[in-house]
Amino acid sequence: MTMDVVSAELKTVLRRLKLSGMLATLADRLALSRQQKMPHQDFLLMALSDEASRRDSLGASLRAAKARLDPEMQLESWDATAKVTYDKALLNEIVSLRFIEANAHVAMVGPVGVGKTFLAHALGHIACRRGFSVVAVRADKMLKTLKHARLDNTYEAELRKLISVDLLIVDDFGLDAMDAIESRDAYEILTERHRAGSMVVTSNRGPDEWHATFADPIRAQAAIDRFTSGAYDLVIEGESYRARQKPSLKDPPKPTKRKK
Repeated sequence: MTMDVVSAELKTVLRRLKLSGMLATLADRLALSRQQKMPHQDFLLMALSDEASRRDSLGASLRAAKARLDPEMQLESWDATAKVTYDKALLNEIVSLRFIEANAHVAMVGPVGVGKTFLAHALGHIACRRGFSVVAVRADKMLKTLKHARLDNTYEAELRKLISVDLLIVDDFGLDAMDAIESRDAYEILTERHRAGSMVVTSNRGPDEWHATFADPIRAQAAIDRFTSGAYDLVIEGESYRARQKPSLKDPPKPTKRKK
């Protein structure tokens, strides 16, 4: 059956109602409904369900792109045979995203290359599919952006982006010592999101070691205590996961379009 079975008048009405996306599957659905002598109400439900699914998928993709999530880092792509160890029951609980609904946090801690960033971004993709707003950023870039924002009077706007989202993913936190301004910004983010939003923070150091990276011990204590009091601790240990992401002749990397 071809698209010719869909009349021009119906196409026009669907476009006026901003439902032209239904045209991709409507002809096949019409053919199926005729074959099965489907009641009109069941056909309508099927056709509209297709459109709802398409919009949900498109919305999730747009949210993931806006969040700057790595499109390759999704849970279904995680290699379960990787030689890393972690509490699987805890990860299953975290994947449920109940921690977001409870405004709780997740600290993913472990050595370099065990898959912390991968799992953090995978959680971000799941959150996008569930309709949550997400921002994923590396800690050093986040602090640098806030520092520069002070110079052009956009600090409040930049800080609001980090505080207002449902899930903030901060990668590689606590790698370097922070100066006074960076310490204050880290304090603001950790305290403002306490009981008001969720965070996933990845680090090579445990939260008890973050104190030494702050310039102000008092701010460090206050901010870290707030974070840890409402955070799940997922410790990941083992061999580097990155070797499994290396390109090979069997699975060559996909070419990327160059910006003109």
